[in-house]
Amino acid sequence: MSDILLIGSCEPFSGKSALVLGIAKKLLQNKKKVRIGKPLATCIELTNLPAMSYEGLIDDDVKFIGSTLNIEEEDLISSVGLLDNISAEKRISNKDLLPGKGFDQIKELANDDFKGLNILEAAGSLYEGMIYGLSLPQLAESLNAKVLIVNLWEDCKSVDALLDAKKQLGEHFAGVVLNAVLPSEVEKVNKEIIPCLKDMNIEVFGVMPKSPLLRSVTVGELVRRLDAQVICCPEKDQLLVETLSIGAMGVNSAMEFFRRRRNMAVVTGADRTDIQLAALEASTQCLILTGLGEPLSQLIHRAEELEVPILKVELDTLSSVEIIEQAFGHVRIHESIKASYAVQLVQEHVNLKRILEKIDFPCNFSEKC
Repeated sequence: MSDILLIGSCEPFSGKSALVLGIAKKLLQNKKKVRIGKPLATCIELTNLPAMSYEGLIDDDVKFIGSTLNIEEEDLISSVGLLDNISAEKRISNKDLLPGKGFDQIKELANDDFKGLNILEAAGSLYEGMIYGLSLPQLAESLNAKVLIVNLWEDCKSVDALLDAKKQLGEHFAGVVLNAVLPSEVEKVNKEIIPCLKDMNIEVFGVMPKSPLLRSVTVGELVRRLDAQVICCPEKDQLLVETLSIGAMGVNSAMEFFRRRRNMAVVTGADRTDIQLAALEASTQCLILTGLGEPLSQLIHRAEELEVPILKVELDTLSSVEIIEQAFGHVRIHESIKASYAVQLVQEHVNLKRILEKIDFPCNFSEKC
């Protein structure tokens, strides 16, 4: 027999992969074996699988975590379905809501002689994956596994989602990790909110502060989302953007504003050379030019000197800003610097020892971890 831990969330991009990284890393450091997987793949480059055959399909998040932690390929658990429009339409048309024969391989994880922990990441919410028979409550019931919920914390209204998760998961509900808590609110949550949740039979295993780094987006991702033309420094597509600034004010005001920001993407009109040059002298990761006109050669030359990419988009400034804002906090952890920080965040703020005790998995961690 081997143990299974399901990690789920009430909404997408809540921090599940960060938690998988942190838990798996700690287990490996303590000479424990780990297998990881996502029964329902939600992140995959192969969006068109001809025969809808998912045999051997490994989710991109699983691949990244596996390579980051040097987990053997045989310990990366294949998905049995892919969350995409094509397969969803096919299932609805065929009135087929069962997980399929591939799910038997997932169920066998609990019955083999693997002397380690199987960590399975569920889809984005409690209901996502129902048409595949692979929603979080369905997985918990089929696998008879405990579920750890990671939940974005905004304010006390966030408890609604936790109460709903507890009700839906029943005896499979292990507890929660609260994520993206404002640093100024962490102490209050620990001292005032957690005791109240405990009285509601909701155990909180950790409170992770909000991280601009983990919410950041690469320049390359912005290029893709904006369908932008890269004017210079295309090799800098892995630079991380943490904040967004709009260069629509006077240059003196802009310079003062830019000095207070870090790792910016600056969106401004293609004709605002003064703003563009001011932005290059601040903590700017990329310039995004909108509207008519082309950047001056002196601007391009200076950007190349400072290794700051310039992007040109066909969209107006408002539309560009909306797209960029939607990207923050809604991208996956596929960069090594994010992965390292996620591991650090989990191991510093989450009681991994208590989580493993909850699922009766033997460990010899310190009291904190």
